[in-house]
Amino acid sequence: MLAGAAVPALGQQDKPESLLPPGFDEPAPAPAPRPAPAPAASAPASTVPSAAPISSVPTLGNDSAALSNTTDVAEVPTGPVDLSRYELPDYAKHSLNRTGALAAGNTPFPAKAFGATDGRTLAVLMQRLSAPVASRWASIALRRALMSPLNTPRHINGADFAAERAWLLLRMGEANAARAVINDVDTDNYTTRMLQVAMQVSLATADPGGLCGIADRGNQYIHQRGWALAKAMCAGLAGKPNEAGQLLDQARGGTPASDIDNLLAEKVLGTGAQGRRAVTLEWGGITRLNAWRWGLATATGEEVPLSLYNSAGPQVRYWQSLAPQLSPRARAAAAELAATAGVFSNAGLVDLYSEIAEGDDANSTEGAVARDLRTAYTDGNVAERIKAIRTLWAEASTPRTQYARLILTARAASWIPADAKVEEPEKLIASMLSAGYETKAMEWRTVVPRGSIAWGLLALGDPGAQGPVAYGDFDAFKDAAGQRRAQLAFAGLAGLGRFETSDAQRGAQALNVAIGAQNDWTRAIDAAGRRGDSGMVALFAAVGMQSRVWDNVTPEALFHIVAAMRAAGMTSYARMIAVEAVTRTA
Repeated sequence: MLAGAAVPALGQQDKPESLLPPGFDEPAPAPAPRPAPAPAASAPASTVPSAAPISSVPTLGNDSAALSNTTDVAEVPTGPVDLSRYELPDYAKHSLNRTGALAAGNTPFPAKAFGATDGRTLAVLMQRLSAPVASRWASIALRRALMSPLNTPRHINGADFAAERAWLLLRMGEANAARAVINDVDTDNYTTRMLQVAMQVSLATADPGGLCGIADRGNQYIHQRGWALAKAMCAGLAGKPNEAGQLLDQARGGTPASDIDNLLAEKVLGTGAQGRRAVTLEWGGITRLNAWRWGLATATGEEVPLSLYNSAGPQVRYWQSLAPQLSPRARAAAAELAATAGVFSNAGLVDLYSEIAEGDDANSTEGAVARDLRTAYTDGNVAERIKAIRTLWAEASTPRTQYARLILTARAASWIPADAKVEEPEKLIASMLSAGYETKAMEWRTVVPRGSIAWGLLALGDPGAQGPVAYGDFDAFKDAAGQRRAQLAFAGLAGLGRFETSDAQRGAQALNVAIGAQNDWTRAIDAAGRRGDSGMVALFAAVGMQSRVWDNVTPEALFHIVAAMRAAGMTSYARMIAVEAVTRTA
């Protein structure tokens, strides 16, 4: 059983947008009983450095008592109220038999994408997965799998299954997708686990108002200061300043009023109607950024010092990229990083820089990027467009930002006519394929030299490939690409079935890629591929890529990921992951 595995032994906006270009990868449940909140569930065990559930906020010994509002109100009838008149009928409620959400432009994974896997096994795999993972395209596949409407497996409550998926999505940086999954569960069905994850989702989306429908229930089952503070904030947001103040005093629980977590809550409750609280935040003594601090600061327009982001996991920058409360300029650098993790699309980046070009930040550094991007799209001179694209590439100083700029220029690159005279065509091709523009990339097949790096990218990314790759061409590629890149290209082509059996054995020996080696992880992902359990394949692929850099992903792991995805009918993703491996390897 692989439930406890962490890595393979072989090594290492409100409505989420589609991250795929048009045409890429296109090929009524019964109500469940409402579960009572699980009284002994523990808080989500954070694998996110410095982005855990308010670990700096101590728990309280007992519930905070709600205080009545002393404001005079008009007299209302005192007779009994038939509350059933205001409840949803059963047919309009969400079933726990299937939970998830649809994203516009994305074909969902099948409801049975996780096959017959036991819910307890899935929960452990999701909890122990260290995210974000190395591959943009593996992340996109996993996001779609986790977000899709899925049948609840055996031995797990439907709300808890949704909560585990949302918690993993948050650690991947997919705050909006996590919110969509959470929102598909009626609050009447929330378990303690769901309450805990729902708080994290509200913080990651900088939406403290999202806590107000569950604050009372959270206080009832989870005795932590965060929930008591949430109750105070919600009273303030509801325009009840007196009640909010009393609840805030209770929620502090002996901590100083100057504690930054208290101050952030006070700042939120002061934004409500009749709020009169002026709160000044001092970040000087703060050394760690967590979800509470980031979410409430962002919600109230308070700028988080850039240095604090270094104390948190990279997914917090991805949350930042999605935060509509922030200006386009403040989100730009984070959005480029988020694109490398599959959280932001090429179209999203272009739209963001278009907003910068049209706003007050046009003369900033980000504004200069926007102008170069506009030239890359609109200049009638092909040479000038290529020059603008290359300028954008040259400005990137790290491997991650270099890949981000390939994603940024993907559509502009797809508008460059195929021409044998273009220098470094492999970068234009890699740019197109980074965002899935495979049809346009294939127009370069007739103009790039066989055995070149550009040829290798096209061989991996070809959606209409028929017949095996000639080993002589690959041998030439091997000499041009270098050992590491050649190993990954071989693993990708072998996983896609592009070699004759004898050539696959020959290449594996020449490059020392042990594609026949096995362990628990390889057997699990191979079996999931044979069964066609696409969700399990996506999850196991992420398990095999638990690293923030591609350097730690072995060719053997890549081979099994690509082969399993191909077997499970996920060939488009298999090809893009293989291309990404070669693109992001020097």
